[in-house]
Amino acid sequence: MSEKVLMKGNEAIAEAAIRSGCRFYFGYPITPQTELAAYMARRMPKIGGVFLQAESEIAAINMVYGVAGTGKRVMTSSSSPGVSLKQEGISYLAGADLPAVIVNVQRGGPGLGGIQPSQSDYFQATKGGGHGDYHLIVLTPDSVQEMADLTGLAFDLADRYRVPAMILADGTMGQMMEPVVLPPERDAAVADKPWAVTGTENKRPHNIINSLYLAPDVLEKTNDERYARYAEIQAKEARWESWMMDDAEYGIVAFGIAARVAKNAVTHLRQNGIKAGLIRPITVWPFPTSAVTGACARVRAMVSVELSMGQMIEDVRLAAEGRCPVTLCSRSGGMIPEPQQIIACVERLAKGGK
Repeated sequence: MSEKVLMKGNEAIAEAAIRSGCRFYFGYPITPQTELAAYMARRMPKIGGVFLQAESEIAAINMVYGVAGTGKRVMTSSSSPGVSLKQEGISYLAGADLPAVIVNVQRGGPGLGGIQPSQSDYFQATKGGGHGDYHLIVLTPDSVQEMADLTGLAFDLADRYRVPAMILADGTMGQMMEPVVLPPERDAAVADKPWAVTGTENKRPHNIINSLYLAPDVLEKTNDERYARYAEIQAKEARWESWMMDDAEYGIVAFGIAARVAKNAVTHLRQNGIKAGLIRPITVWPFPTSAVTGACARVRAMVSVELSMGQMIEDVRLAAEGRCPVTLCSRSGGMIPEPQQIIACVERLAKGGK
């Protein structure tokens, strides 16, 4: 059995990335993810990797673009305003079909907002925050263990589908310390990627990494091909946890730290005779639509618990397809809902309120 070590969430992501074969990291410090960059600064030189604190977030994401084009595993991290600055580069990565991992340890917004935890970048992450028709694979950990586990998965999925992947965490997850079993070391050597820019040695035609298509019919065909891959991702890669939903009369949808609070609320509600349950999205793109749709056919109401003014609730309502009412229970600006707030919301619904 692997030994558990006590780690902060940000550091668990960094170590898991290294163990997953990432040898290139480009970033810029911003709270509450700075420990991730600091960890990479210490570790990368010792293992023959590259750490570079770029002059800006914009520079960092374009360095990621360059390394991703060679087929090597590469990562960047930031927090909300910094990820906003990376959006053009992320769109270029998606447009060039390049795998890379972007970590967003969210803080409150809009603007500079605050440094406390938030989930208000949900729209930006799941709806394509940059220009054009594209998606990211978006994974949402709810523990330090998942911070590590989902990092390796993010690299694997990005490579498999040639799609950038994002770890969408919140400030609490980044700063929290918990025991974690780290993944085993994996080979950092570049897997066979026939599309990568690695030099031809005059043995094959040149590979070109590009997102510019001046002929509209060619761009349309490229988008169609990309969306066929997205459809495959939606069919195969949606992940979620269903907790006490088998006999639930009231369902809660929550991810990250909000899901941990919601589990406490579910336990209390059941102790008081109200059958509640939780659907926890592990991927928010692809969203676990089928799980929510199926649950909405059985429950009396669904509650979306968020650290925002209400963003994921739109996907919950779309998945519900009018089968049951959907209510928002949230805090914003860096505030975290307490179990009692969720309990009160469900109790109100149980009494016929809205």
